Amino acid sequence: MQVEKIDLRDTNSFSNFFLDYLDDKEALRKFHSLRPKIECFEEQISKKQFADENRQVLCQVLEEQYGKVNKSSAVETNLTNLKESNTYTITTGHQLNIFTGPLYFIYKIATVVNACKALKEKYPTCNFVPVYWMASEDHDFDEISYFNLFGKKYEWKTDQTGAVGRFKNDGLKDVLESLPEKTPLFEQAYLENENLADAVRYYVNELFADEGVVVIDADHSKLKGLFAPIIKDELLNSQSNDLVEATNTELEAAGYTPQVYSREINFFYLQESSRERILREEESYQVNNTSLKFSEAEILAELENHPERFSPNVVMRPLYQEVILPNLAYVGGPAEMIYWLQLPKVFEQYETAFPILLPRNFALYINKGFQKKMEKFELSSTDIFRDVEDLKADYLAKHGENEMNLNGEVDDLKEVYDMLIEKAETIDASLKGFIAAEHAKAAKGLDNIAKRLKKSEEQKHEIALNQIGALKEKLFPGGGLQERHDNFLNFYLNDPNFVKEILESLDAFDLRMHVLK
Repeated sequence: MQVEKIDLRDTNSFSNFFLDYLDDKEALRKFHSLRPKIECFEEQISKKQFADENRQVLCQVLEEQYGKVNKSSAVETNLTNLKESNTYTITTGHQLNIFTGPLYFIYKIATVVNACKALKEKYPTCNFVPVYWMASEDHDFDEISYFNLFGKKYEWKTDQTGAVGRFKNDGLKDVLESLPEKTPLFEQAYLENENLADAVRYYVNELFADEGVVVIDADHSKLKGLFAPIIKDELLNSQSNDLVEATNTELEAAGYTPQVYSREINFFYLQESSRERILREEESYQVNNTSLKFSEAEILAELENHPERFSPNVVMRPLYQEVILPNLAYVGGPAEMIYWLQLPKVFEQYETAFPILLPRNFALYINKGFQKKMEKFELSSTDIFRDVEDLKADYLAKHGENEMNLNGEVDDLKEVYDMLIEKAETIDASLKGFIAAEHAKAAKGLDNIAKRLKKSEEQKHEIALNQIGALKEKLFPGGGLQERHDNFLNFYLNDPNFVKEILESLDAFDLRMHVLK
């Protein structure tokens, strides 16, 4: 693939909050640790303290979770290396969207893979393992239930509730059979694995096995056991809420809007078919939307006996990740980067190193057919990010037979009426209002003429303008970025090497839009 890189500000697709983080604005520096630059990782390594007990438990759990997986030599090597104190992880996390969901899922994992390769070259005495953290405890099924392929939305219908990683794969066979082409990868993933978490581990392993990507499901009693002291403190003291609210106040004072808001207790109670908030009610604890109620002694006993039933929300999940992994950096999208910036005080409270926040790679893939259309309309890679109406206006300005811009005539008209007002002032000043009203009428008439001229030119060039509109819609579905809408199968089905080519084309530490051709 050919790669052209564009500054993210020139894409008109990202919030100022996120762009200010990229630009290292001084107002945001106190909300994060080291910058997402490869030279900063030496200091990050020195900061990361990871207990031997945590490493042992992590490796035991991964060995269990990979028990039935056909592991590549690269994955085997990384699982073995994780037992060593000089091995660190670079982690990305994502929901368990069916069929991988939007294209940026692939870009996220490609970023952690390439970051680990670059870090190994820079720091050869250490090992770096790319990790995909499955958001298996998430209960928002609607967000993961569909994907877009060849302009059509495919959706999984199920009555299951609770943590999505525990969902049985029933019903996905119907989705598979409705697809326009066979997808052996996903047939094996969904039909030969019992639940969604196992299915996702399977297809990520198949797509990225040669890169040594390790998939972790943190919905596990042993891993939660490592986090139990912090869960207990949250239940008894609710410290994270005050810390996040204090940070949010500081962000707002600096002119930024927080991404997430904290709760008094930032944990859910997780059962087989439900994940509900834990609420404090005077001297007891209530599980929202259920009849479950615990005294303080009872909920602490529940934590000791069943830590897996306590599920962190968006505020505490990042801390959980950093407690159970020897992690140096988190790779995420713009929204993720923003909510991580709300959490430094929580990390300080629990004496846990705050990771480097590395934005994932951003990319636009343009196939040969679309390249030819761009060439036909003389559109550069930067042009294609502009508003479609601006592109059409530029085309008409270049190729229209008549001058549609009547600015010269408007100026001439103004000059005439200004002269009339000057004459009126010497004869009868009361005529100024009348003349101004007549000027407004005449100007409106010119504006209508300009619109008619434009419409006439648009009709003459209707085919070309429609093609420009269709091109923009294909590359920016619904007016948004391709990577946030299209599924990778749009390209993978026609090019089985697509994932490999993506890995070769993206640069983990180049924080620009990668235009791939």
